[in-house]
Amino acid sequence: MTEERPSLLAKLMKLLGLLVLATALLAMAFHAPDRPLESLISRWAEAPSDFVELPVEGGRIQLVHLRDEGPRDDPTPIVLLHGTAASLHTWAGWVSELKTNRRVITLDLPGFGLTGPSVLGDYSDEAYDHFLQAFLAHLKLGQVVLGGNSLGGGVAWGYAARHPEQVAALVLVDAGNLAITSEAVPEGFKVPQSRVLRALASTFLPRPLVERSVKSVYGDPSKVTAALVDRYFELTLREGNRAALAQRLAQRMPGRFADLLARIQAPTLILWGGQDRLIPPAAARIFQQQIRNSRLEIFPTLGHVPQEEDPLSTVRPVQAFLHSL
Repeated sequence: MTEERPSLLAKLMKLLGLLVLATALLAMAFHAPDRPLESLISRWAEAPSDFVELPVEGGRIQLVHLRDEGPRDDPTPIVLLHGTAASLHTWAGWVSELKTNRRVITLDLPGFGLTGPSVLGDYSDEAYDHFLQAFLAHLKLGQVVLGGNSLGGGVAWGYAARHPEQVAALVLVDAGNLAITSEAVPEGFKVPQSRVLRALASTFLPRPLVERSVKSVYGDPSKVTAALVDRYFELTLREGNRAALAQRLAQRMPGRFADLLARIQAPTLILWGGQDRLIPPAAARIFQQQIRNSRLEIFPTLGHVPQEEDPLSTVRPVQAFLHSL
């Protein structure tokens, strides 16, 4: 009996030691502190990227990452807004097709990409509306064709309803801000909802978690490349972005402004991925029903970010829509 106890204790101590070692190795593998903006610019702000200093409320300045491409004499530029945890890069395929004949402006919204956290700490729908109004005024843009995906789509249709004189046409791509139940939520979106995980996420970020989150919004996960995961991973690490994501998810109130849909006057093109499980196609039909002058096209095999998953197929109806205007 006396010999068995030391033996059992020795085994337990050995197991504890292995657990401590494994924890230390995992911590080293997933240690991902914030990265300053300067360290990300060379890779993610290549030409024609630019930064503008945008005056916002209280005399503060919001640094905004944008790309302004195509002919500057376009009387109605196209402005495209990305979704949650994304960046202006999501529109690259569309821009390469559109910029030959149209001026196309893409930007990183406050809280995401290289723009980083809002200097006001406000990620409400009203705050994004005020930001977009200030941004368009700063670039001296009158009427625009306004497009958006997910969060950006929600910002876009809200803006079109509140400022009809500025929006000549509207393009909604798997747009957000309706009270629709998701069939599946990316794992990365669940982290900010837990206080413990949120605290850990400020220092640790497993790249496999980012990879699974990106794959979950694609209709065909095999299209997700290592380079694509690198982009999402590294831009999430931009200083302040993880805290901003938690704040945005806490401040969002889907469905709050649904009554504004009937006020939209702009001709509207609605594009949707048939395999979108974050915002299912049922939402697309609500938009089509509520927006009077609208048309809907669903891509059966694509997911939540169809403009990124298959830019060539999804930009064609956009080009036809713009030509019809």
